[in-house]
Amino acid sequence: MLLSGRIPGHVGIIMDGNGRWAALRGLPRIEGHRRGVERSREVIELSAELGLKALTLYAFSTENWRRPSTEVATLMKLLELYLKKELAVFMRNNIVFKAIGDVWRLPGHIQDTITDAEEKTSQNKGMFLITALSYSGRDEILRAIRKVLYSGVKPEDLTEDLFASYLDTAGIPAPDLIIRTSGEMRISNFLLWQAAYSEFYFTETLWPDFSKDEFLLAIQDYQRRERRFGSIPVRADAP
Repeated sequence: MLLSGRIPGHVGIIMDGNGRWAALRGLPRIEGHRRGVERSREVIELSAELGLKALTLYAFSTENWRRPSTEVATLMKLLELYLKKELAVFMRNNIVFKAIGDVWRLPGHIQDTITDAEEKTSQNKGMFLITALSYSGRDEILRAIRKVLYSGVKPEDLTEDLFASYLDTAGIPAPDLIIRTSGEMRISNFLLWQAAYSEFYFTETLWPDFSKDEFLLAIQDYQRRERRFGSIPVRADAP
């Protein structure tokens, strides 16, 4: 049972296991990705219902460009179809869509679709849906450093808050909870700066099988945590 009023403000999800899910069933890898897209839709809608302020999905890393070109091309097509199809869902749920990462590396028509979704949802007042595309946490930090240098900020004036304003997630609170599916227990270059004090939840479940019930279990687990932030214990379920 969830404790009302004690929902994490921002949840990040490393969606892992699509390929393994398909392999276990003797299916092409792309079928796992298609099923993963369906699971994303369910989790997004539940997150909005629960009142999350932000949900960040790790959809495509910079390392994923190393995959076979046919798989990458199919993933790009799925992304384009998903954004066009789900725009109505974003609007209905008052969701603000935002893409982070080296979006410029994506095909031009995908960039246009992303821009269209960002512009059309920009006036919504509900949950931020952040999708990490062609994303690397290290690259994000390096890009932020370059922006700081180009802007002429003096070293003595640079603070953590100021630096955070140069990150892709500027204006969005750091994730309270990060979930990783498929049994892997590593962060895989995801939100390295932002995750400094995040709580982590690891599950053996492959992403295409990650149900709404398991998402709720992850939040329940978070609610039992003590969040210390380097200081005295503060329970996640503290009023």
